[in-house]
Amino acid sequence: MGETRVERDSMGEMQVPAEALYGAQTARAAENFPISGWRMPREFIAALGLIKQAAATAHRRTGRLDARIADAIVAAAREVIDGDLDEHFVVDVFQTGSGTSTNMNANEVIANRAVQRLGGRLDDLDKSRIVHPNDHVNMGQSSNDEIPTAIHVAAAQTIHHRLIPALRSLRDTLDAKAAEFDTVVKVGRTHLMDAVPIRLGQEFSGFAAQVGGAAEMLDSAVARLCELPIGGTAVGTGLNAPPDLAESVCRAAEEVYGLPFRETPNHFAAQGAKDAVLFASGALRTVAVTLGKIASDVRLMGSGPRCGLGELLLPAVQPGSSMMPGKVNPVICESVIQVACQVVGCDAAIAAGATGGVGSILELNVAMPMMAFNLLTSVSLLAAAATAFDAKCIRGLRADKDRCRELIEQSLAMVTALAPRIGYDAATEIAKQAHATGRTIRELCAEKDILPKDELAQLLDPRRLTGE
Repeated sequence: MGETRVERDSMGEMQVPAEALYGAQTARAAENFPISGWRMPREFIAALGLIKQAAATAHRRTGRLDARIADAIVAAAREVIDGDLDEHFVVDVFQTGSGTSTNMNANEVIANRAVQRLGGRLDDLDKSRIVHPNDHVNMGQSSNDEIPTAIHVAAAQTIHHRLIPALRSLRDTLDAKAAEFDTVVKVGRTHLMDAVPIRLGQEFSGFAAQVGGAAEMLDSAVARLCELPIGGTAVGTGLNAPPDLAESVCRAAEEVYGLPFRETPNHFAAQGAKDAVLFASGALRTVAVTLGKIASDVRLMGSGPRCGLGELLLPAVQPGSSMMPGKVNPVICESVIQVACQVVGCDAAIAAGATGGVGSILELNVAMPMMAFNLLTSVSLLAAAATAFDAKCIRGLRADKDRCRELIEQSLAMVTALAPRIGYDAATEIAKQAHATGRTIRELCAEKDILPKDELAQLLDPRRLTGE
């Protein structure tokens, strides 16, 4: 074991690594929660630092906090925001449900770093007289309003600045492919069985609309997340919070992230439940299912290359088999599908954490660290998956036009176009005969002289059957 120093809290003394910026409460939490090895996400820690910085700025402005102390806290909080002190945030995700341990981790790190900035020493047992983690760094705040505020700020800005742009880029690429593939007519499929023709461009226009709709849903989620619980302190009543604190945090977050943050209109709802987080998680689940459906369809249409559908030619990005030479797999699609599965799981955990009697109990939700981790993990995974899917798969897709023509000519569903002219039963009989003999609908109808040649050609024109 390396060198240590003594830190004190209300429960007594703790040994802490000599160079660690955290204190006794963080050390207790690290000792009490050796659960997963997962730490709170970087975006969350940055949001927590921003709140501490904004609070100290507000307290300095009104004289509640000595200017020297406030300036040291602001500077230390800036290091937290920038990620320079991440190694000192050591508390596991699965901790106290209010996130108090992570809040105190931030308070202690910022206080100790501020002490250093003011010329103090970490091994000085009386250094809290210089900067106190509770009295100074946590002034006017509670874990109960600060942790949900950090969740909202981190989630809103990552969804807005990372995920939505990634989705809109993917939507634009899908739109471009829809235009490129508009002349390619292929077999439509329902129940995985041959159906009437559809243009490949029409199929891709549906994909583009799905992704665009998912991005719009996320805009609504961001709007709800922009309502911040800060100012409610312990139970939503605002005890010990100065009246200007919430406004100061909201303006600081708006200045940094360019989003219209505002104080929640009802602190009791914001702290007793996690409806905005649940709504955002549901929107992320929709994004995941959308991306998973598109990736699955692209994979299926690209199956083969010779013994599957083979309608799409997927970019070859890496060898597909350690045993079968020349095999190339739809690895990007599979990656996206796995991300979709993971995000659905994250959403299930968040829903459980938001449930009354489990996480949301009376005046406080007590599953917030887990919910924060899963929400921000989902955002990060989806943004990365959408970007990779766009760049490494969709942009390089090509249509096998010959294969599409071949399959559509063989489709028994082509007979559907004849039903209004010759009747459903007669059309059914032709389909049965074509299937039994292995002949196409066009060949059989021409042989039986069922309709004049010109009319038959018009009725069986694949492009005409796909509408405008």
